Amino acid sequence: MDRQELAAFLRSRRDRVRPEDVGLKAGTRRRTPGLRREEVAQLAGMSVDYYIRLEQGRGPRPSRQILAALARALRLTDDERGHLYHLAGETPEPPAGPSREVPPGILHLLERLDDTPAYVLNARHDILAWNPLAAALMTDFAALPPGDRNVIRWLFTGPAADRYDTDEYVAELAGDSVADLRAAAGRYPGDPGIAALVAEVSARSPLFARLWDSGEVGIRRSSRKRMVHPVVGPLELHCDVLYVPERDQRVVLYTTAPGTPSHEALKSLRETRQDALAAR
Repeated sequence: MDRQELAAFLRSRRDRVRPEDVGLKAGTRRRTPGLRREEVAQLAGMSVDYYIRLEQGRGPRPSRQILAALARALRLTDDERGHLYHLAGETPEPPAGPSREVPPGILHLLERLDDTPAYVLNARHDILAWNPLAAALMTDFAALPPGDRNVIRWLFTGPAADRYDTDEYVAELAGDSVADLRAAAGRYPGDPGIAALVAEVSARSPLFARLWDSGEVGIRRSSRKRMVHPVVGPLELHCDVLYVPERDQRVVLYTTAPGTPSHEALKSLRETRQDALAAR
């Protein structure tokens, strides 16, 4: 435990939070722009004396319960919360579950990639956002129930499951995705969504159950994809994965090598989609 750094961090975060941010009246006799010590103690459900001693660098080591209460009272970000735990000599609590909120900058990126199929996954492998060319290449995601917009379900309980023994890409993706999901389960041990997904797909797919029981752990990385599209025919694609660490999400992009038949086919798919929109 680093008492002096912990004290300085608490003081700096307290000064940053305005009373109105936490539902308190600012009043007219306030000497500091942030919260008073007694207000932080009240919000955290602890004694004023104990909190004062923490800020003075002479308090006892706070419990995990106290740290969680301070993080809520001071409205800490996930990064700040982790830093608070480390200063107190504790391992941070894992996040409650994978985020479904895609950062605005990533949504703008999808819009600008009008010639590159791209979509966003969270750690549970839910497809959260996509651009029109990804829908044209893969499926109309908007027409699917939200629960079906999940790569694990698609791989092991949808049409792709029948291609596991004959499609090298599907087999590789299946193994990589299960290893990636197991890593996510370790990062989010309390997430009911991951537990429910594993139980559901294990019951429906012996293949998934076997891969899950193998215990492989890994992070999904870039690969190649071969497919036959119903409109433009055979395609060989590079599948690149870009990580969004602050949300534990990844952007999946499909590209083709310039000058190849696949590159021309993808251009044709984009033009076909634009022609269909213009005809409406």
